[in-house]
Amino acid sequence: MNMRVFRHVAELRSELNSQRREGKTIACVPTMGNLHAGHLQLIRLAREKADIVVATIFVNRLQFGLNEDWDQYPRTFESDCEKLDAESCDYLFSPDETEMYPNGMEGQTRVVSPTMTDVLCGASRPGHFEGVTTVVTKLFHIVEPDVAVFGLKDFQQLAIVKRMAADLCIGIDIIGAPVARDPDGLALSSRNTFITEEERPKANQLYQSLRWVTEQIERGQRDFRALESEAKIQIETAGFRLDYFSICNAGTLDLAVDDDKELAILGALFTAQARLIDNLTLSID
Repeated sequence: MNMRVFRHVAELRSELNSQRREGKTIACVPTMGNLHAGHLQLIRLAREKADIVVATIFVNRLQFGLNEDWDQYPRTFESDCEKLDAESCDYLFSPDETEMYPNGMEGQTRVVSPTMTDVLCGASRPGHFEGVTTVVTKLFHIVEPDVAVFGLKDFQQLAIVKRMAADLCIGIDIIGAPVARDPDGLALSSRNTFITEEERPKANQLYQSLRWVTEQIERGQRDFRALESEAKIQIETAGFRLDYFSICNAGTLDLAVDDDKELAILGALFTAQARLIDNLTLSID
């Protein structure tokens, strides 16, 4: 294996500092592991943007709620390393919890974003984005990349990270990569492994409803709340429990109004054992 694996902050910093002295640029791709084709797409995009690619794998307990699946989150480190190495990833940083939170979870300084964090996924998962912004800030300070690449499937997360970086004057170019999908449109996710065989034929219903709403808006429909209600019916008729389905201003994530031009349509649903999210964006005249 050509990729080097680092477990400790000091060792990674030393290696990256030597690369910087040679004038090389660095890209970072933060993940929680259990890598799929969507993650590898991020690695390829990072490779296009910088000389050195650093992937991170850390299942961050700080962003999981009390009743969420931190213990059950798939951990596939050996196969993850093989996939990253095959994509010519240069370095993998995979610390344990003690390395990331040396003073313990309870005493950890938190990074709190006051905007866009209490709606959509934030409403369903209180404290989730505080955990995200805290760990991403730490990773940014550890790796000090020129570029960071995130997937657009987590549209809200990307918007919050960009806002956080701007607010804290973190000079990193933050790039969103397109959503990677199965042939039937289902967005790739580490949690797709929890979809049952019986559910799988209909598991793309969220994507289908997102597409249907997008088409209605493109045809001139502007009753956004009515479209949301119809999408909810479609999803529940398919046998899934809806978390949310919202047509939002793409810049603020506020509920969209008639004169908004840049829209993000976002949804989340529950299968028997998984929570799936997806989104589409569009511009209207």
